[in-house]
Amino acid sequence: MKKFTSVISVLLVFLLIAGCGMQTTGTAKKDDKKKDDQIVIGVSLLNLGNEFIVQIKNGIEKKAKELGVKVIINDAQKSADKQLQQVDSFIAQGVDAIVVNPVETEASSPAVEKAKAAGIPVINVNGVTTAEPDAFVGSKDEESAEIAIKFLAEKLNGKGNIVMMHGYPGQAAEIKRTDGAKNILKNYPDMKLIAEQTANWSRDEALSLMENWLQANKGKINAVFAQNDEMGMGALQALEKAGVKKDIVLISIDAIADALQAVKDGRLDATVFQNANGQGGGAIETALKIIKKEDYEKETYIPFELVTKENVDKYLK
Repeated sequence: MKKFTSVISVLLVFLLIAGCGMQTTGTAKKDDKKKDDQIVIGVSLLNLGNEFIVQIKNGIEKKAKELGVKVIINDAQKSADKQLQQVDSFIAQGVDAIVVNPVETEASSPAVEKAKAAGIPVINVNGVTTAEPDAFVGSKDEESAEIAIKFLAEKLNGKGNIVMMHGYPGQAAEIKRTDGAKNILKNYPDMKLIAEQTANWSRDEALSLMENWLQANKGKINAVFAQNDEMGMGALQALEKAGVKKDIVLISIDAIADALQAVKDGRLDATVFQNANGQGGGAIETALKIIKKEDYEKETYIPFELVTKENVDKYLK
């Protein structure tokens, strides 16, 4: 009987210890939940194969780290359908806000609408959608094209033939940069747009397109406007390969590292600086203000700046 009583006593002690252990585990879970309460922002970016978009990503990550915010960054790879899937995933994960770098003005609108319908604030960065987000952070893309065409007009004394490389069709920057260029060209009746075509923001496609244009318009092209630096660098390769760069003025947009170096080296005539880091960081700052129900700007515009050999050192890191 004594032996039986001793066994019962041991079992009781074991159960008490186990009970204490379970309580400790419960406390740990509560602590874990506190960690889970960190603000989380989902981000869907147009295409991380593009250096400028990578700079936006860097700005987002830097600002998120500074503000103690967690970001989940997805690459839409130039697909509006993929962007919509990513936003669906962010909604399912219950993120606190979503930053969208739209693939297309129309096709990316359902992603914005879905997020807003789910009660999640949406901030568009570096691109607009037909559907209205809670806030926009970026630049006025038409302004960059206006700066570019004015630069070409000055270099050509208001007279000559130009060609224009478009970005991805239907994407906000492509639409606005095209409109901005054509509106300014109206002020220069002796400057003729003799060819325009998309190279989809791609360096390789721009190289091929420029080669085709040189063949089809021998001796007729006086200037090239590429709607981004990736295409500008592709055009530059083609012009140098054909030995005609000295006769043709070339300008592009974004001020990525390659373009800035090419300007410094005297190979690229100019680029137009767009503050990618400022846009990315600004989107996170705006998202956090909305989440915390603080006052915020519905639209934040960061100006473009012309970069030439005279001021390029200011932009080189």
